[in-house]
Amino acid sequence: MATHEREITTPMDLCLDDGRIDPEAVGWSRTPLHRTRLRGWGRTKRWEYWCVTTPTHLVAFTVSDLDYLALHSVYLLQFGSGGHEFERTRIVPGGLGVHLPDAVAGAPGCPPVAVGPERPVRGQLRVEIRNEGTATRLLARCITPDGRPVEADLRVALPEGHETLSVVVPWSERRFQYTSKHTARPATGSVRIGDDVLAFGDDAWGTLDHGRGRWPRSVAWNWGAASGRTDGHTVGLQLGGRWTDGTGATENALCVDGRITKIGRELRWLWSPTDPLDPWTIRGGECGEVDLVFTPFHNRSTRTDVGLIGNRTDQCFGHYTGTVRTDDGQSIAVDGLLGWAEDVRMLW
Repeated sequence: MATHEREITTPMDLCLDDGRIDPEAVGWSRTPLHRTRLRGWGRTKRWEYWCVTTPTHLVAFTVSDLDYLALHSVYLLQFGSGGHEFERTRIVPGGLGVHLPDAVAGAPGCPPVAVGPERPVRGQLRVEIRNEGTATRLLARCITPDGRPVEADLRVALPEGHETLSVVVPWSERRFQYTSKHTARPATGSVRIGDDVLAFGDDAWGTLDHGRGRWPRSVAWNWGAASGRTDGHTVGLQLGGRWTDGTGATENALCVDGRITKIGRELRWLWSPTDPLDPWTIRGGECGEVDLVFTPFHNRSTRTDVGLIGNRTDQCFGHYTGTVRTDDGQSIAVDGLLGWAEDVRMLW
């Protein structure tokens, strides 16, 4: 095995009745099993982040509730010169009207999530996350900065037996995070921008970052993810760093042909914070399961200072090359797998 961490195989509560983390809940699972039921106000963070990629374009949706405000966004990037890039972000003071479930939004039995008006105008947006059998339906509407209507309608499948990574990261009894990361989920659909239509078809992949937790005021992290076909396999990369240091848990895993290899050691991230478009290297694991170079071609740079929130994000999109090894010893060549790597510092 590539991890010393405890694998959880039955449903359980994340928290005790007084809001502290249940020590028995610390571990990881191959499918979401934790009932989060967070208690307390002010440090609680809930979000759903979906990114759906193709070889030529991607779209990302965020729905979040940070207690004292909610933040939602739609981001689209079409690669190459002359392509579209735009982002719509909406901040809702007090998080009014935002209700994110304890479970993964869009999971079977989970009520739909919808934020924003049915017919957005100007800077408004609407995002919906629905269950559709074993799949998740993502719908969004907004207006581009130059006035064109945007309509997204995507379906992200969860093939039978496809494993995902869920893990509890404990900083302390009162500060902890439950995250469920899904990679290499096949996607279909389209995004219409005015008269232009971007298709998501045979080589489209959905990645989910589901988060529920109670966070410290200041934190920094690396996150990398990629999905696609390489070396005759369907591969999903889920790579984390910094924010889990010293907790005894990591969010590192490989998903190869639908099966998770959990990596229990912290990975070594090398990159240039002053020039994030330089190549990054990510290596390590219990037995060297990860040996990758990430070559970016675009940086989505965000700098925010709105009093309660300070954010410095460099989310770079690019391609991974190198090798990964599963926990049964299989070595897989990674050749140009599309994804991202990010350097984030948050004050929230």
